Amino acid sequence: MIIIRLDRILADRKMKLNELAEKVGISNVNLSCLKTGKVKAIRFSTLNAICKVLNCQPGDILEYIEDNEEM
Repeated sequence: MIIIRLDRILADRKMKLNELAEKVGISNVNLSCLKTGKVKAIRFSTLNAICKVLNCQPGDILEYIEDNEEM
């Protein structure tokens, strides 16, 4: 299972979700869905833009946790 850690990075950077959405160029709603893990996919271009604005790596935002139910 992939866990989205966007809220942690935003807190570390002292940035609000709407500020990130504006800088990345996506809607607050879409970014909120990403933050809460309600999405099934993310475009590399969106991930690239988020990492650029937050000055981080994709691994800072995405975390893999083994899900025993998938096995």
